[in-house]
Amino acid sequence: MEAPLRCLFCCSASRGKSWQRSYEIPSGKMTVKDTPMIKAETIQMKDNFSREAGRKMGEDLIEKLGQPPNACWLFASPGKGLKSLVKGVFESAGTRILTGCTTAGEISTAGFSTGSAVLGGIASDCIGFEIVSAHDISRDSEQAGRDLAEAFSDSVRYVQLFSDGITGDGTAILKGMSDTFSKVIPVSGGTSGDGGKFLKTWQFKGDRVFTDAAMAIGFTGDFKLGTGFRSGWAPIGLPKKVTRAAGNILYELNGESALNVYERFLGKHAKNLPAVGVEYPLGLIGQFKDHTGNDHLLLRATMSVNREEGSICFAGEIPDGAMVYLTCGDRTSLLDATEEAVRMAMADLGRTARPHLVFIYSCMARKILLGLRTKEEFERVRSQFDPAVSVLGFYTYGEYCRVKRDGPSLLHNETATLAVIGA
Repeated sequence: MEAPLRCLFCCSASRGKSWQRSYEIPSGKMTVKDTPMIKAETIQMKDNFSREAGRKMGEDLIEKLGQPPNACWLFASPGKGLKSLVKGVFESAGTRILTGCTTAGEISTAGFSTGSAVLGGIASDCIGFEIVSAHDISRDSEQAGRDLAEAFSDSVRYVQLFSDGITGDGTAILKGMSDTFSKVIPVSGGTSGDGGKFLKTWQFKGDRVFTDAAMAIGFTGDFKLGTGFRSGWAPIGLPKKVTRAAGNILYELNGESALNVYERFLGKHAKNLPAVGVEYPLGLIGQFKDHTGNDHLLLRATMSVNREEGSICFAGEIPDGAMVYLTCGDRTSLLDATEEAVRMAMADLGRTARPHLVFIYSCMARKILLGLRTKEEFERVRSQFDPAVSVLGFYTYGEYCRVKRDGPSLLHNETATLAVIGA
């Protein structure tokens, strides 16, 4: 097979903003008699981050694939040597299409890990890739989404998005993208993390490391996609109305201070807010229906509280006037939900399709609640696939996933999301 073509375009977008698009496509033309080739492998590295360690990861990936990848994903714990690690991977991986971000926990075929770096790659003669980026997303996240969508070619069929999990508004980014795309394009992925410190997160493109940015990789060509999501959280008590909210800050429920409502509900545990709040996410009612036609709660996790205002900041938008539940779950319900998300993704992929790579984007809050059982979330996914199928992903500060085929892509919290690439 001939080597793939690699191209890099630097363009100037409207309003003086700049964006950059890289793309990589197979050099040979497919015919109806050809069998699509998709290879996927992952590497896990727990050594100190360095340029040399990054080079070795890239070299090991090529060795496992048997050829250079068309595209790579790097997910890593934030730490010393991160920029050198990214440069090393870029230098040795054999592709300009490298994206990813820092995390709150890493996932690869080798399993769940922390304080590590995981690298995954796809080599294919039937899938092409484009990578675009937007910067300073905290200034105008919706415009950042429009910039991302405008930078893609019309050939893109599916997008993975990795945005800053602290500075950006994921809901606004998705709105900007969906308003700009000329057709419904599914978006999955996650917002970047920093191991639960909530100080600064990093996003990767090529050999560069950014913050307050969003990276998106588009898939073109001949492939099958299956997506799934489930949370495992159940509603408690009666629904309440959001009577005052702005963006991701909730001020009032049923005309009462949101913090008062939570403190009354939590009792003696209220002193542990906002940390304890991840165990009782807010569930928005009627935001979407899944492929079965059933309503499901769109979850929002607590990020911080303002005791003077009596407000709570969440990891996603809270629409004014929405009806919500307080929710709860346990380790068993969360793990069962992960298995259900796998079944949903496989049904979406189709019975005749063969899976090659499973992307998992799950919430850091789930990791907190699962504790020592976090590795079981990976194991529940791994057990549903042939050992030859690779697995890649990370624990996020927010998850992107569509709710059904041809349905909207939403920002989720405290949810396990999957995207399966097949042929």
